[in-house]
Amino acid sequence: MKVNVIGGGLSGSEAALQLANRGFDVVLFEMRPGKSTEAHKTGNFAELVCSNSLGSVSTDDARGLLKEESISLGSVLLDIAMDCRVPAGKALAVDRIKFSSAISKLVLSNPHITVAREEVKSLGLEGVTILATGPLTSETLLNSLFKMFGEDNLFFYDAISPIVSKESLDLSKTFYGARYSQSDDYINAPMSREQYSLFYEGLINAERHVPHDFDRKFFESCLPIEEIASRGFDAMRYGPLTPKGFNGNHFAIVQLRRENKEGTLYELVGFQTSLTYEEQKKIFRLIPGLQNAEFMRLGSIHKNAFLKSSKIIAKTLQTKIAKNLFIAGQLSGVEGYVESIATGLLAGVNASKILSGRALIELSENTMLGSLIRFIVDNELSNPQPMRANFGLMSKVFFDIPKAVRKEAFVKKSREAISKLKEAL
Repeated sequence: MKVNVIGGGLSGSEAALQLANRGFDVVLFEMRPGKSTEAHKTGNFAELVCSNSLGSVSTDDARGLLKEESISLGSVLLDIAMDCRVPAGKALAVDRIKFSSAISKLVLSNPHITVAREEVKSLGLEGVTILATGPLTSETLLNSLFKMFGEDNLFFYDAISPIVSKESLDLSKTFYGARYSQSDDYINAPMSREQYSLFYEGLINAERHVPHDFDRKFFESCLPIEEIASRGFDAMRYGPLTPKGFNGNHFAIVQLRRENKEGTLYELVGFQTSLTYEEQKKIFRLIPGLQNAEFMRLGSIHKNAFLKSSKIIAKTLQTKIAKNLFIAGQLSGVEGYVESIATGLLAGVNASKILSGRALIELSENTMLGSLIRFIVDNELSNPQPMRANFGLMSKVFFDIPKAVRKEAFVKKSREAISKLKEAL
């Protein structure tokens, strides 16, 4: 039986490689570069369009636990991410060009994967299909999906941060370091109250680029920096510009994270933005050390779509109306790079189960991934927001365990459940 994977992003690439590595022939559809999106720049597979960070690797963090689970289950993309890692403290940040290039090479060289560079406009494909077109799914396909599932289009606006060249920075006004650790992985630009006030005033009065259908429906975990600033003078200081975690009497601190292995490019952390390009250059050059910054990429906003999975998807990631159709990645209602990879992994594994006539897998709620999937398919919210991995999703299972030792219990139970699950793979 033929298997189709639609979308060559993180979830689609992971799903295709999972299937191919199990000996199944896959047709991987990707419309880029023939038809691009508002955020992508290349036709590479698994291109990272926002941050180059995949979040913490520590199991003290829910996303770190999700990484551990996914790697234990054989994630191909996370193995590549580790190989393309750049210094970022406890975070798994990657050289995004090397990362997507390595995945593209692996996909294109796999004898079980046929790449179809075309836009899929509706779901009429034969055989098993994994839909992983992500939040930037084409309008034509989205319209087809909404007719198919009978749901209104839910969406939020997402934004990406600017990248600057290191050689254009005045490093005498900055220092190296990481919050709450001894590493020197970040460039930090400290601000006095006067400097912060000037930056704040410029930011809240700056001109924004407003799409024609803009309704200010941003995802709370990825707010543009000017949106944060609009919530009050100190809002940024309790968010991405917090001075906490450093020695010294700093009023605010802007962090820059290495973008590539060579260390020639740095991204402004937490500086997703909808400001016009000219305003970005003017306002962000008010940051100490960035007065002559050369912007290698400017920030932008784009529309991100997702489905109301509680009405559409089962815990196996199959759709309820068609058992041979799976939905994975951010289109399913999860948020984040690792979340997309993990759901792509599960969709690929379960698609292989159908193809081989074996029982499909429903992940235990004792796992981070199982708890995440339970949330997106079982919640009763009328207007859900995309969800990323967090320990609050597991608290339902461990509500009777004291909070002080709850994370340890999460990790222990997760490892036990994943160990048992590996036997079924």
